[in-house]
Amino acid sequence: MIDKARRVFLPVLVAAVVGPWVARAQDPLQGLNNQVREKTGGMFGFTFEERTRWEEKSGVSFGKAVNQQDMLSRLRIGARFDPTDWLTISAMGQDARAPFYGAKAPNSMRDPMDLEEAYVEFLGRQKTGFGATFGRQFVSYGETRVIGPTQWGNAARTFDTARMYYRTSKARFEILMVSPVKVVLDQFNNPELGERIWGTYNVFSNIGRGVSVDAYALRHSQNKIGGWTGTGTLGTDTFGGRLYGPLPDKFAYSLEGMGQTGHLGLLTQRAYAWFAGASRGLNALKRPLNLSAEFKGASGTRLGAIHNGTYDQLMSANHDKFGQQDLFGWRNLKTFKTLETLSLSKALAVNLMYSNHWLFSPSDSLYNSSGSSIAVSKKGTAGTHVGQELDSYLTCKRGAHLIGAGYGHFFAGDFVVHTTPHVNPRYLYLFQQYSFK
Repeated sequence: MIDKARRVFLPVLVAAVVGPWVARAQDPLQGLNNQVREKTGGMFGFTFEERTRWEEKSGVSFGKAVNQQDMLSRLRIGARFDPTDWLTISAMGQDARAPFYGAKAPNSMRDPMDLEEAYVEFLGRQKTGFGATFGRQFVSYGETRVIGPTQWGNAARTFDTARMYYRTSKARFEILMVSPVKVVLDQFNNPELGERIWGTYNVFSNIGRGVSVDAYALRHSQNKIGGWTGTGTLGTDTFGGRLYGPLPDKFAYSLEGMGQTGHLGLLTQRAYAWFAGASRGLNALKRPLNLSAEFKGASGTRLGAIHNGTYDQLMSANHDKFGQQDLFGWRNLKTFKTLETLSLSKALAVNLMYSNHWLFSPSDSLYNSSGSSIAVSKKGTAGTHVGQELDSYLTCKRGAHLIGAGYGHFFAGDFVVHTTPHVNPRYLYLFQQYSFK
């Protein structure tokens, strides 16, 4: 019955994707929202997103991952009210479902209508001076390598937050506390602060020759209520910095380093991570082509170590960071990645992504995108090469409509061959999205 429903629904999805593009009709919802903003002098407006994605995952046996076909749907409806130049009130509901999953879908795929954002911001539109935000919202720090929402996931991660900041013309000093919202199926997602990150994240923009710097000190705490399952609690301290800006000849760069202290259960935490990336835009056959390459690493625990050396990836959003399939997380891993994006037109872009992965420590685990162990060679005899992934995908945007499709293939390295035989992940997807704000 489920397979039959999928066969029927997939052509419907294709028709829904292609239909608006063929019709080229004026967008009535976007037009209505523009009228509301105009009539209220820009004080009030709606936000909307409808996304459907069909995906097929095969050759997967890491941890609990199995071969599956899913039709994922997500609906977001929100509104923003700016009654004065010093106050913003925003709210958004989200309904995420996996209708053909079969057994009860996990909370990473399904979360019937719930509150995804609800916050107030004071003095947020002022260019300088103090400001503050309180409530539930999406937040992103360090290009999502430090903290970020998992937007590719069907039930995206959001945060209960309290943030206060002071801005000058070239700097932003911020004190923050963010706690990921725990999705509880068929119940309201109440604030649960058992897991949280608090500290300071500061940005210094264009301090000279286009150079910008981020500097941060963050405490990640987790108790049993927040999801910690071991003895004691989690309490890691991350001290990091990021340097980024333009280079001659249309190059750009980004460099980042983090060191960690604190504790993980009863063990002392001593870990680190780094990132180095560069990009350049050029023309190929009179079309814009952007090239980028990066190398990043996160430490692991060496055999016989008396402390924990596995980097705590905090609340990073790992989609695309290690390949489109989202197989791995930023723990005990070194990754080289390239991405080439060719814009065939203003609307159509073709992308090719290559990733190559090695373990930092051969006796530590290979971890998935959420940070859980999925394979290990305790004696470190399985090698360090995890494998390579090749992904290709395209996107096409017209107005508020976005469509895309992609395919990815993972080629197992020695470590995966020896620890999890017959693993050969492949990922095929097709999606459409309509949104405005």
